[in-house]
Amino acid sequence: MTDGIDARQPLWFYDFVSPFTYLLLEQQDKWPGMPFVPVPVSLHDLYRHWGQRVAAEIPAKRIYTYRHALFRADQLGIPFRMPPSHPFDPTRPLLLAIAAHGDLAFVREIFRFIWREGRDPSTDEGFALLCERVGVPDGAQLIAREETKAQLQRNTAEAIKLGVFGVPTFRMNDQLFWGEDALPMVLYCARTPNWLESKEVKRISTLPLGITTTSKS
Repeated sequence: MTDGIDARQPLWFYDFVSPFTYLLLEQQDKWPGMPFVPVPVSLHDLYRHWGQRVAAEIPAKRIYTYRHALFRADQLGIPFRMPPSHPFDPTRPLLLAIAAHGDLAFVREIFRFIWREGRDPSTDEGFALLCERVGVPDGAQLIAREETKAQLQRNTAEAIKLGVFGVPTFRMNDQLFWGEDALPMVLYCARTPNWLESKEVKRISTLPLGITTTSKS
């Protein structure tokens, strides 16, 4: 049996494949003082649903993305080391976080294993080391359970229903805030929630499309 997402709570959606999600979690001391519930989702499946291409498929964007992540880490003073290859398959660590009912501290340790130490959690050796690191020696058995796999699928499907299109994403007061650079906006809206109800915000939130991909000649 899988558990549904309680959308009444403040939520934080993540996938271990994202360096910017790691950088945001390392700034947790700046987050609004709300009990955000971490929700692991498959970024690949989010992209596939919304018809988005991953940065790795566009050579120049891939290079820029990695440089930008390193630059942000340097700016923020956060230790950062890319894993040996990217993108890697994040499925096993995602399932591990689900099986262990991982809180933010548990999730942070997995992120640090990947993005602070530069390790690959998708290999047999890497995953075994990760399980040892987080104190779940039977991780390989836990992630093989069908209910664990089903929970990841349900998380992702319900995230899509809520409009989630990428990670990291905060969901707070029924609104989505996407990206590591959205933290100032999250903090502002936590202090001033009526800003989202302002006339100009409402106007730009309902702008009509001027052109669509299907209308291009």
